[in-house]
Amino acid sequence: MNAYLDNNATTRPLPEVVEAMCECLENCWANPSSVHRPGQAARARIEQARRSVADLIGAGQREIVFCSGGTESCQLAIRGALEQAEHDNGRKVLVTSGVEHPAVRELAKGLHECGKAEVRWLPIGPGGAIDFEKSRALIDNQVAVLSVQWANNETGAIQPVKELAELARAAGAVVHVDGTQWVGRMDTDVRTMPFDMLTFSAHKFHGPKGIGALWIRRGVKLCQQAPGSQELGRRGGTENVPGIVGIGLAAKGAGEWLADPDNRTRIAGLRDLLETSVLERIEGSCVNGPRDPSQRLWNTTNLHIPGADAEIMLLTLAEMGVCVSAGSACSSGSLEPSPVLCAMGLDKKMAAGSLRISLSRFTTEDEVRSAIDSIVEAHQVVTATV
Repeated sequence: MNAYLDNNATTRPLPEVVEAMCECLENCWANPSSVHRPGQAARARIEQARRSVADLIGAGQREIVFCSGGTESCQLAIRGALEQAEHDNGRKVLVTSGVEHPAVRELAKGLHECGKAEVRWLPIGPGGAIDFEKSRALIDNQVAVLSVQWANNETGAIQPVKELAELARAAGAVVHVDGTQWVGRMDTDVRTMPFDMLTFSAHKFHGPKGIGALWIRRGVKLCQQAPGSQELGRRGGTENVPGIVGIGLAAKGAGEWLADPDNRTRIAGLRDLLETSVLERIEGSCVNGPRDPSQRLWNTTNLHIPGADAEIMLLTLAEMGVCVSAGSACSSGSLEPSPVLCAMGLDKKMAAGSLRISLSRFTTEDEVRSAIDSIVEAHQVVTATV
């Protein structure tokens, strides 16, 4: 592999994460709900990890609920808050946007279709950010839940979550923020933000897949979705001890890396190098997303490559040892135009010819320069056969 640049899909786990999880599988396999010593040793490992995760986002330890990943975390937050609101005050309105991750966007559609929620869709500007001013009229005292992402998984666009949350809070709604692409990559302090819940997932910041968390502000009520007494009565099911140990160590590593802002500046510079080089060398290419790089995550760019089908580009680049993804989701073996890019106003042909490129904190300049050359070469190969 010459360059792995698909880090918004998943990141390579830290060596210490892998080592600790293997050790845990060998030596700490007891059920953490058991009262015997092995069980309590497993419980201690969970609580140690919970402290590390809480520290990463400035939360209280008992505000962290471990889940199977970002998707379940979003489900627990949105379904749980909607059911609680309907019970408490009869509200059923869910406000979200068309550029959300499918974990939220498809859930919202499903809830609307089965009559469990009335969904209002926030307007999207051409750069992929929610239009705050046009959103004001949609957030009133009928809203039960506002659910928006902090940063987009395809374009990296940073959303006006604080402003939207303040508006929703003033209307009496519960606020859920999907921070799956944010947490572990950007400074996060929930004590300073008007949120009620925050979703995140370990494998986006060099932890394992299959483990995530939901931060629930103290005092916020949710209807339980998985019955059971585990996770402070919020989420039933025997805890995934190795996974929880993994997210704890990944959170610790992320906090240490974020402590030096030069780290992000360095990777943002590599992202800018890749972006500007491709735009200069492929005529007609352009950025899908905010033009100002500071309005996107430091690791993400989404590029339209003219005259090239993204699926063919992906396969060609894979043969060259470069791993990226498309601004679209794989469905039944074929790539469909990305709903996110289409919601931004791109036509289907343009959306189907776009690549998502996402770096990690371990990406090197050699990888980026190799990817630049490969993208240009792949474009030449693909367009020559059209």
